[in-house]
Parts: sequence; C-alpha cells; structure tokens
Amino acid sequence: MIIVTGSITAKDGQFEPLRDACLAHVHRSRTEDGCISHAVHIDAENPLRLVFFEEWRDLPALQEHFVTPGIAELMGAVREHAASSEKITTYSAQKAPDQ
Repeated sequence: MIIVTGSITAKDGQFEPLRDACLAHVHRSRTEDGCISHAVHIDAENPLRLVFFEEWRDLPALQEHFVTPGIAELMGAVREHAASSEKITTYSAQKAPDQ
C-alpha cells in the first residue's frame, strides 16, 4: 500500500473555493481504480490549511492518479487560491496483522 500526505494553505478570503476544489478532487479520486481512501481535513491549528491523507493499492495506481485530468483541475485551483502548498510525501506501508 502507498500512503500519501500533503497540505495546502489558502490565501486570506480564498478558503471556501480552495476547499470546494479539494473536495471535488477527493470525490473524483475515490472512484479511481486502486484508491483505498482519499480525504482532506481542516487543520485544527490553522483553519486555512487543508491536509490530505490518501491510501493507494500500489505505486502504479498512484502514478495513474497523478496523470488524470482531475490533477490538472486541482493544480489550477491551488495556483488561484493557495498561499502555499507543502511537498507531497509518499510512504510505502504494509498493514499490520490484526491484534
């Protein structure tokens, strides 16, 4: 499994359009082959910051995700509404056995 994290901070007055674009991206992504989970959350310490947490079946599924038209739509919204965005970080993970 591949885990992806990242965050975007909205410009002042631009949180709602950025959040809406992020939610649209999340909903599109959830329909993709290989998407196990895809979510965006509001940071409890910085209400202008949106944090992504994603789980993908494998690296090929994630690589396919990164070339979908939805990524271009999200990046357009980021350029327009975000003050900054953190580097996307990916992790290779294995689910621990049930205890």
